[in-house]
Amino acid sequence: MEHITLLLAIVVVTALVFDFTNGFHDTANAMATTISTGALKPKTAVAMSAVLNLIGAFLSVEVAKTISGGIVNEDGLRTEVIFAALVGAILWNLLTWLVGLPSSSSHALFGGLIGAAVMSAGWSSINGGTVVTKVLLPAVAAPLVAGLAAMLATRLTYRINRNVTDEGQLKSTAKGYRAGQIASAGLVSLAHGTNDAQKTMGIITLALVTGGVLAPGSNPPLWVIVSAGVAIALGTYLGGWRIIRTMGSGLTELKPPQGFAAQTSAATVILASSHLGFSLSTTQSCSGAVMGAGLGRKGGVVRWSTATRMFVAWGLTLPAAGLIGAGAEYLTKQGPWGIAVTAIVLVGGSFAIWLASRRQPVDHTNVNDTAGGDEEPQGVVTTAIAAVQPPPAAGPTSDLMTTIPAPAPAPAPDDPARPPATV
Repeated sequence: MEHITLLLAIVVVTALVFDFTNGFHDTANAMATTISTGALKPKTAVAMSAVLNLIGAFLSVEVAKTISGGIVNEDGLRTEVIFAALVGAILWNLLTWLVGLPSSSSHALFGGLIGAAVMSAGWSSINGGTVVTKVLLPAVAAPLVAGLAAMLATRLTYRINRNVTDEGQLKSTAKGYRAGQIASAGLVSLAHGTNDAQKTMGIITLALVTGGVLAPGSNPPLWVIVSAGVAIALGTYLGGWRIIRTMGSGLTELKPPQGFAAQTSAATVILASSHLGFSLSTTQSCSGAVMGAGLGRKGGVVRWSTATRMFVAWGLTLPAAGLIGAGAEYLTKQGPWGIAVTAIVLVGGSFAIWLASRRQPVDHTNVNDTAGGDEEPQGVVTTAIAAVQPPPAAGPTSDLMTTIPAPAPAPAPDDPARPPATV
């Protein structure tokens, strides 16, 4: 019993560490566009997001109940399985943070849990129907719905303001959109706390059930809700600057109206899914909304090379975290020495990733600097989206000028670059 109690304490602490990494890994979901458009200063943005993440953690427990009693069967599940699952989720989170890819912390957690449970008790321990309906289907639908909503909202926004030409009106409109962007960013932060903090609550509750502290089907205790909210808020305040750079300017260049449309669309999708108990990836929702907003503005270009790397990371998250979780569970099954080795691997791997990140540090002072080139030519999708938009009104002269370039001006007589006359 003493061993179980000690192990249970280790699992709770490890779950809060995961919640902390979830906070700084997913800060970009709420604040990347706000920072990139200049609506808020970086430190102000993450402080605001941290407070609202903490508040959001107290609004609902529907997602926590999905995790604690839905994805895996609680009967016969050992506490070591939860520990192994968290190891897989934390290491994958840190790896994707190192390379600046906004992968899903939620799917890292699910992958680690599924891999560890299968290694421990076989495939019968997984509720396949719940995984499909509440994890896989929302994973596909969320970025598509958020992206389509953001694209339509962006087009509508620009259409409403197409006749605004006065410079004073343009400045006033931009200021209004920045204010709206701050409000919508706050809504995303609140939604993130409501959705993502619950996942850690569910994991801790599941660990307490496996340790015999709570009865199966119990709601998260108040101390679990408070500790999960504080952990994700602290992680958010540190700011995942690498991923903020990718989300804010790595996928597409955003103007204030686009940022407002993207964040409002993402928040709507996230809050609706939390209410329904869908364990949605806020990362995928916000990423889809950012790309949709980029496609919605005429002339906007989505950097599909970055987007492709992000899609690959999304596809790898569940299996990769699952493999790490399964390997960790194989070690923990060996007894106390296996648990100790797993803990050493977790601490050592995390420290090595942190050291690697120090070679090219990214913080609030350089988060808006783009790395590796500024422009990317329009891809097939961007060109297709632009093709269905009406062309700008222009007369025959402007069409001719865009087709036939004007001749270069003749050099002055005393111009040294003028070639010598030939006789």
